[in-house]
Amino acid sequence: MTDLLPHERHAAILRKLTEEGRVLAADLAALFETSEDTIRRDLREMAAQGVCRRVYGGALPIDAPPPLSRRIDVAVDRKQALARRTAQLIEPGSSLFIDAGSANLAVARNLPQDASLTVITNAPVIAAALMERPDIEVALIGGRMDPKSGAILGAKAMSEAASYRTDICILGSCGLDLDAGVSASFLEEAEFKRAMAKASRRVIAAVTNEKLGRPAPFPVIGLSNRFTIVVEQDADDELCAGFAESGARFVKASSP
Repeated sequence: MTDLLPHERHAAILRKLTEEGRVLAADLAALFETSEDTIRRDLREMAAQGVCRRVYGGALPIDAPPPLSRRIDVAVDRKQALARRTAQLIEPGSSLFIDAGSANLAVARNLPQDASLTVITNAPVIAAALMERPDIEVALIGGRMDPKSGAILGAKAMSEAASYRTDICILGSCGLDLDAGVSASFLEEAEFKRAMAKASRRVIAAVTNEKLGRPAPFPVIGLSNRFTIVVEQDADDELCAGFAESGARFVKASSP
C-alpha cells in the first residue's frame, strides 16, 4: 500500500481501526511502507479532526455514541424545536426517506397532518411512531438490525434501498464539518446514509449544536446546494456562515 495520498492513508487507517479496535504506529508504517514519523503525523491530524484517540504507540477509536434507546430521552426539548422547524420544510405529497436517529424520530412525530406523505425508513422505531397515521404510507426497509444506531443495515438493506428514489432525505448526522460534510460513527451506517442521500432530490439534516464542526469517523456526503441544514436557535453564526459557503441553506429553529 504505497504511494497513497494522505487522505487515502487516513481512510485506510480508519478502516483498520474499526476492524481491529486499535492501531500501532510501527505496524502501520510497515503496512504503508513509510516512516513511523509520517504515521504519527497522520494520527495526530486524525485525532485533531476527532476521528480517533491518540495513545502512546498508536491510536484507539473515539468513544462510540450511546445506542438509540438511550439517546431518545436526551435533550428532548432541543430536538423537538429542530423537528418542528424541519417538518415545516416538507411539502404535501412528498416522498421521504427518514434516516435513523433520535432527532429524526422527533421529526417523524412532527410531520404535517393530512399531507399525503410517503415515508421510507430503515428505523423500526420511526415506522412504529407513524403506524397510527392513516395519512402517511410507510415502507420499512428490511434486513439486519444494528442495535447501536437503531437502524437496519447490511447488504439486504442496501439492495432494497436501491429501488427507492425520494423527494427528500431526512439524513441523520453524527457530525457536520466543512471538509467531510455529514459524517457517521460507523462505516456500514455511513454507506447506507450515502446511498439514500444520493437517491434523493433534496437532503435535510437537523443538527444539534454539539455536532457542528465536529466530524465523526466516516464521511457520508459533502455539503452542496441540495442541502438544508436545520440548526438550533443559538447555533454559532460564524460557524454556520462558513458552512454556507458550500452552497447549503441554513435554517434556525425557534427556541425550545
